[in-house]
Amino acid sequence: MIELPVYDKKGKQVDTINVDEATLGAEVRPTLLKQAYVMFHANKRQGSARTKSRGMVEGSTRKLYKQKGTGNARMGSARTVLRKGGGVAFAKKQTGDNFRKDMPKKMRQLANRNALLAKLVDGEVKCVVDMDFDSPKTKDMKAVLEAIGIDRSCLVALQTENRNAALSARNLENVDTIRVDQLNVFELLNHRYLVVGKSAIESFLNGTAWNNEEEAA
Repeated sequence: MIELPVYDKKGKQVDTINVDEATLGAEVRPTLLKQAYVMFHANKRQGSARTKSRGMVEGSTRKLYKQKGTGNARMGSARTVLRKGGGVAFAKKQTGDNFRKDMPKKMRQLANRNALLAKLVDGEVKCVVDMDFDSPKTKDMKAVLEAIGIDRSCLVALQTENRNAALSARNLENVDTIRVDQLNVFELLNHRYLVVGKSAIESFLNGTAWNNEEEAA
């Protein structure tokens, strides 16, 4: 059983949450986490990289200077692949490469939970009594993060209706927000800390964060 401290907005511990490791995969599974991370990363690729050949680059086809007598190397037009701004010798012409990878649903679910377990084991989850703000203010969010000891990049997991907190965090450097029902291994491992409200993490742990009882893919 892992005891997760719960802080108020001034950084004072006021409660604890007992987290059963068995619900998060019992132990950290690096191989599973890597497989899921690679899948999420690959699925973000657009797959439409293209470059221009010399025939597609704008510019004159005039020979730059005569073949002999100038002391320069023999050179054709400005669009040659040898000059800056020219075309590419073997231009990419793909319009939709498919880099997508798949993983069984239960493996994705376990990987998402196991990533949270890895954060808990390393003491990188900061739980706050609530993440409610009367109005969107960057200053208020910054004060909370400083009070609970956030000194590196962090991911703030919020419930759907908590718009003020999302707006308060969007201008802070190295701070990203995500809906708690969309927490996934890719975002968790890309940030040093996870900051989450008490009710939000409880909904994630007991499975009520998803209205349709499905985890983020």
